[in-house]
Amino acid sequence: MSPRPPASGTVDGLLTAPDDLLATRAGEGDEEAFAILMRRHSRLLLALALHTLGNLQDAEDAVQDAFISAWRRLPEFRHACAFSTWIYRITVNRCLNSLRRRPAPVPLNGVAEPTAGVDSSPAQAAEEDALASALADALGALEPRQRVCWILRELHGLPYEQIAQVTGTSQQTVRGRLYRARRSLKEMMGPWR
Repeated sequence: MSPRPPASGTVDGLLTAPDDLLATRAGEGDEEAFAILMRRHSRLLLALALHTLGNLQDAEDAVQDAFISAWRRLPEFRHACAFSTWIYRITVNRCLNSLRRRPAPVPLNGVAEPTAGVDSSPAQAAEEDALASALADALGALEPRQRVCWILRELHGLPYEQIAQVTGTSQQTVRGRLYRARRSLKEMMGPWR
């Protein structure tokens, strides 16, 4: 007996379906559509949460909570923005809530460190490690909303308009937060220039 194909061949068709169609289907209870959305967006959301929160366990918890919240709220999703913007916003809110619950700022050690090349010396590798650590500390010292804007712009490459939607603010507020974040990072990283 051969295995049964998926119902009406929809699984293969869903893999290439746009997010808005998948979100609609998931809102109607289609678990496979939601699973595809999760696979599609989980890597970037985890990177965002990791850079925001500074440790993998908290980042994984925030992303998991965001997906649970999204699953529950999908029937209410009205496509006023892209699904990616909506899920980014939910994840950012989970991260900011997690940061508010923390007793004190935690240094950010999750910044990817540059790998030493084959030709690099131990001294150069040590300097690169120290630079990466200094940048992680500087990012960790930023006010959380500034850090989120900086991460979304500089690491995820989102445009100002989408960052404003994700953070629930205006583009002017995003620009102000980015300006202050960049200024602070420039000051903190001054010895490395």
